[in-house]
Amino acid sequence: MASIYDINIQSLQGQLIGFSDFKGKALLIVNTASKCGFTPQYEGLQQLHQQYASEGLVIIGCPCNQFGKQEPGDAKAISEGCLINYGVDFLITEKIHVNGANTHPLYRYLKTALPGFMGNNIKWNFTKFLIGKDGTPIKRFAPFTKPASMEGAVKKALG
Repeated sequence: MASIYDINIQSLQGQLIGFSDFKGKALLIVNTASKCGFTPQYEGLQQLHQQYASEGLVIIGCPCNQFGKQEPGDAKAISEGCLINYGVDFLITEKIHVNGANTHPLYRYLKTALPGFMGNNIKWNFTKFLIGKDGTPIKRFAPFTKPASMEGAVKKALG
C-alpha cells in the first residue's frame, strides 16, 4: 500500500470512509474499547477534537475486541457508550481487528509505517498513531499516553 490515502474503512454506521477525503488534514487514529482501563481517554480525545478540528485535526476511533474482550458490544452499544459516557462526536469506525490474520488494511499500514517498541503488533487498546497533513506517519503513542500530553505533537502536525 503506497499511502494512507489508498485506504477505506466503514464507519460505525456502515458508511464508507475514504482516507483520500482527509488530504491536507492531520489524523489521530486510535484503537478503542469501551470496557478498558484506558476508556476514559475518550474524554481527552474529545477535548483534542473540540480544540483542533477547526484547524484540520481528524480523530478516528477504531473499536477492537482483541484485548481482553473489552469491546464486546455491537455498533449500537459502542455508539451509545461513546456518546452517553464521553460525548464523543469524532469519527468512530466499524469494529476491526488490529492484529492477526484478519488485521484491517488500515492497521497493516500503520504498524508497518510506525512499528512499536517490540515489533509491529498492537499491544493493547488506545495505541495512537499521528499522521501529518501530507499523509506522512509521524509518531506512535503507547496506550498509557494521555491525549493531553500529545497536544504539542498534534500542534506540530497541524503546522
